[in-house]
Amino acid sequence: MGSVTQLQTTHPEPAFGDDVVLLTVPADGGYLGVLRTATAGLAARLHFALDEIEDLRIAVDEACAMLLAIATRGADLECRFAVTDDALTVEVTVATVRGARLPSESSFAWKVLTALTTSAAAEANGRHATIRLLTRRTEN
Repeated sequence: MGSVTQLQTTHPEPAFGDDVVLLTVPADGGYLGVLRTATAGLAARLHFALDEIEDLRIAVDEACAMLLAIATRGADLECRFAVTDDALTVEVTVATVRGARLPSESSFAWKVLTALTTSAAAEANGRHATIRLLTRRTEN
């Protein structure tokens, strides 16, 4: 049985003026390259510096690895990219196994996320977990 990758671009409330790209891939490490590539492409569109793009790719990879560790079998990773004039927000969500918990904010994984992005946040409600990364472009 083959897996399906979905890509959808939406233009939400015009008052915010941002573009949103929704990308859904199977919750399997073999598909993380798709998310890393999408991240790099969108960051490049915002004229991020090469090192900022690489930092964001690493952060997305780390966030996904945290989510894959608690994902239910056969789940999908849903990735929402919100593009504004000077920032990229990446929000990754997955269905989780019962009782799943994300690493604490004092863990090494969280230290990596906060070092590589402008801000990182997470929430888990017992059925789904979401990690949200925001990176603002530095002024040149």
